[in-house]
Amino acid sequence: MANAVLMPKAGITVESCIIGKWEKKVGDQIAEGDILFTYETDKAAFECESTAAGELLEIFFGDGEEVPCLVNVCAIGSKGEDVSALRPDGAAAAAEAVPTVEAAPAPAVEIAAPTVAAAGGAGKISPRARSLAGRAGVDGFLAVPTGPNGRIIERDVRRLMAEGAPDVRAEAPAPASAATDDASEYEDVKFSGIRRAISKSMHNSLATMAQLTHNFSFDASAVLAYRKLLKESGGECAGITIGDLILYAVSRVLPAWPDLNAHMLDDSSIRKFRHVNLGVAVDTPRGLIVPTIMHADEKSLLEISKELKVLAAEARDGAISPDKLTGASFTVSNLGGFGVESFTPVINPPQTGILGVCTTVQRPKLGEDGSIRLYPAMALSLTYDHRAIDGAPASRFVQELCRQLEHFTVLLAK
Repeated sequence: MANAVLMPKAGITVESCIIGKWEKKVGDQIAEGDILFTYETDKAAFECESTAAGELLEIFFGDGEEVPCLVNVCAIGSKGEDVSALRPDGAAAAAEAVPTVEAAPAPAVEIAAPTVAAAGGAGKISPRARSLAGRAGVDGFLAVPTGPNGRIIERDVRRLMAEGAPDVRAEAPAPASAATDDASEYEDVKFSGIRRAISKSMHNSLATMAQLTHNFSFDASAVLAYRKLLKESGGECAGITIGDLILYAVSRVLPAWPDLNAHMLDDSSIRKFRHVNLGVAVDTPRGLIVPTIMHADEKSLLEISKELKVLAAEARDGAISPDKLTGASFTVSNLGGFGVESFTPVINPPQTGILGVCTTVQRPKLGEDGSIRLYPAMALSLTYDHRAIDGAPASRFVQELCRQLEHFTVLLAK
């Protein structure tokens, strides 16, 4: 009896996933635990292992398709088994009910490229059938149509493939290009699921919020000296970074400004959090990911540092649970390591604020004795949603944060 493999539930907050790439093809022999395909949520990438053994009989969704969690993605069983009962409604509808474009007839004596590019072929072919034929390198128009109104659908192409249709990819002529369009000069690359999510979120953030950024700086002598002391002490405290110190300070100062530790629910209501759930922007090979340190205001400096290292490693490896990427009430984005002196961070909706951390530069300061000395100045850039908070209280928050960072050891004693 054939078995279905389900789209995994990648976290309690995830409703659907996007298939990245199939690692197996129809007809392959599959063992339990084999990697069938990669898939993405809006923030992380995973591999789907097979839960059944046998032949891969049918793939219900192709590369790049969004599939609801716990929906059948493919069928595995013995050769020739009927899998129609396992085919999900969405896949069946896509195969047999998607309208297609009537194509102009082509000369009967000529077989050109695979149907994935056969806009000039004869007859009708569904988009899923065309896509399958293109991937398999067969001319889908050679299939015997069994779909509505004489249309070629996916099962017709699969039957054609099973009968040993010739691979026409090697015979296909190179597509003609415009005289001024040299394809060797560029490459078109589709966004990954994560990149699409970032694009959508950032565009929505700027389009729907009244965002304003204030830039401040503080004397970083105290935090730099404390960081040096930690490094020289050895042990697990030696791994605490300047960024960790700033996260700790934010977690202690932010509760006094609840309008910044909040979510905008709509234009007339705001949700203020009792604890600081601190989102931390992490650069990964797949794009920007923001894991959350929950209840950071209740954790020690060392606990914040250790938890962030674990979350960042999981994010970079693509193994982080989507549940760890939600729930942040405020975000910190640190570009100081790249030498950025000032920037405008974009708020992560529905939060009302984000703090940008910049690099340290030497600036002159007038001493009490009238002498001029250099000091390490670190800049902070706060972007806030002006619908939720005004400029004066937003500025007071950063002023207090700077004051606490300049007296960091005192903050630790509180």
